[in-house]
Amino acid sequence: MTILLIVGGLFTLLTLFFFGRTVRCTRQRRLLRAGGSVFSSAVSAVIATAAVTLTFSYLSYSRLTAEQIVSSIEFRRVSGEEYQARLMIPGEKDRFLNLRGDEWQMDARLVNWTPPATILGLDPIYRLERLSGRYSEIDREINEARTVHALSPSQPIDVWQVAQRFPILLPGVDAYYGTATYLPMVDGARFEVSLSRDALIARPANDIAREAVGKWDQR
Repeated sequence: MTILLIVGGLFTLLTLFFFGRTVRCTRQRRLLRAGGSVFSSAVSAVIATAAVTLTFSYLSYSRLTAEQIVSSIEFRRVSGEEYQARLMIPGEKDRFLNLRGDEWQMDARLVNWTPPATILGLDPIYRLERLSGRYSEIDREINEARTVHALSPSQPIDVWQVAQRFPILLPGVDAYYGTATYLPMVDGARFEVSLSRDALIARPANDIAREAVGKWDQR
């Protein structure tokens, strides 16, 4: 983040410098130099904007120092195979989301660091991406209604996406992990979701959930 802020600040100053030079050259009727300064100012502005946007994207992620509980979720049957999920994320207000199906799935993005970024002592960062209902039978998964809820707002430029698509731009960032976990949905079941440095893990947190997982494992 500090590096991004430095880059953003540096190219913001360059943008102002080239803009001022454009004004001076235009007043002196040195149009060729003015055109070059306009181009340099525009390039600097784009880089500064990208760096600042990536900084905000980085701040939208949470630090991961060890395996830790990132959310709890409990279910109440509304009707048939429709459930209301109460999602509890530390530091946020509880959310109530309706899901259809007989299983639930949570997805997250995980960013790890590789050399040269590791010399900065950075912790992995993560962001919960979505919560969805799903069906255990493939035919139903293909043909029946799906429900998906975003858990984080979209970013115009995202650290994870940039590192995955353009790794040369962010050396030392490993955005390989898009991790997910899923378990059965049952009325009254409660689960805890933990995230380690390489996986999202869901575990039953009450007897109803443990019984449901036991039957689910025996299918």
